[in-house]
Amino acid sequence: MEDNKKFKLIDKIYINGEFIKPNGTEAMNIINPSTKEIIGNVILGNEVDTQNAIAAAKKAFKTFSKTTIEERSNMLKRIHEAVISRADDLTKACVEEYGAAVKAAVGRTQLTANSFLWAKEVIEDFEFTKYIGKAKVVLEPLGVIALITPWNANNSQIAIKVATAISAGCTVVIKPSEFCTIQTQILAECFHEAGIPAGVINIVNGLGGSVGAELTRNPDVAMISFTGSTKTAKIIHHGAVDSMKRVILELGGKSPNIILDDADFTKAIPRAVTSCFGNNGQMCIAGSRLLVPKHRLEEVKELIKIAVENTKVGYPWESDTFIGPMINENHYNNVQRYIKIGIEEGAELVVGGEGHPKGLDNGYFVRPTVFANVTRNMTIAREEIFGPVLSILTYRTEEEAIEIANDTEYGLGAYISSSNIEKANKIASQIVAGTVYINDVMLEMKAPFGGFKQSGIGRECGIYGLEEHLEPKTILISNENI
Repeated sequence: MEDNKKFKLIDKIYINGEFIKPNGTEAMNIINPSTKEIIGNVILGNEVDTQNAIAAAKKAFKTFSKTTIEERSNMLKRIHEAVISRADDLTKACVEEYGAAVKAAVGRTQLTANSFLWAKEVIEDFEFTKYIGKAKVVLEPLGVIALITPWNANNSQIAIKVATAISAGCTVVIKPSEFCTIQTQILAECFHEAGIPAGVINIVNGLGGSVGAELTRNPDVAMISFTGSTKTAKIIHHGAVDSMKRVILELGGKSPNIILDDADFTKAIPRAVTSCFGNNGQMCIAGSRLLVPKHRLEEVKELIKIAVENTKVGYPWESDTFIGPMINENHYNNVQRYIKIGIEEGAELVVGGEGHPKGLDNGYFVRPTVFANVTRNMTIAREEIFGPVLSILTYRTEEEAIEIANDTEYGLGAYISSSNIEKANKIASQIVAGTVYINDVMLEMKAPFGGFKQSGIGRECGIYGLEEHLEPKTILISNENI
């Protein structure tokens, strides 16, 4: 795939079924992180735009909440078809605007499209009315949902959240990341092409301090579904209290990857590199803490060196690239800061280090970095770096491995490698995390996704995600004549 040089101007937002000029006037450049070139410009919406979007969603909810399962199922199918028709455009935008390796971008586009089909399957088997004893329990749509989505998974996160909201009969206002406006524009055009009723889906490009803040405080928003940093989530959660908003918060992680002594290390170590460095290392579920038996540390370091050597960092449109650039200059500098801290705190630098990879000085590329002899109290072992930086910690017993794995304020994901599935399952039951992957990374988009502890509140995907968007109403009827 060749880099797309065409300049993009995003000067419209999507409210009440129309692409309109925002009231906001602040402009922001769109920068290709692989080249640092300005490839577009976006005009950002403001509080007034957000209020208008909420009003449109509130009005649409009155009728959309009464639609049938069949009607909503058909809408989801039409959106899927619209996204498929723009698949190449979405993939190109993800490569150009975010820096995703092209193979990963193709997969993310497929995930985006399929999210609507998975949601369709869920509601077609779901009971919105249940009977419990003498009560009839009706699960009703919650209301207007604010969707605040991240730059590291723009398309798929919008898709998962929109698909679930539509399934439940809720209307939405989306505040996507301002760093992914080309991708968002294409999705908006897909929603429009699918003929979704006016006001059901509204999109306002803008900053957290304006658009996000209005969504958080506005009493006409029933729930906020946010994916992003734990720090930002705490601000949102505090702001949602006054109007008693529900929240779904899918947040950061510092996921442990436990390699048991009986695992095949020649397979487990390359998988460990992949699980940490996937999506350019900018992945909330990244297995960024590698826990290995102490007596096998030297073997692990040699296997790590080989695995990293075989993991290409490069321009994302090159087919063999696995790691592309960081999203922007600020994030690049932050990852560099963590690498420097790791060196200063005495961790052993196995591979990588500060600076750019050779020949990649003109983009926000980071050298894939692995530290060994990392201790639990080191900064790189405790804080989410969100880049291709892996920390190796050692354990003497499986009990100690579990203790180290759980010694974190996060609890989003975890990984276990073992030739003994029964043992791996037993250890998985003791790990405090929302998702545990045994021997490989797999997707099951009908299963709940979310975190324990400071990795979040609530769940997305499947029945569990759907129920987050529904409010149960109990109806009791007496048979006695009045």
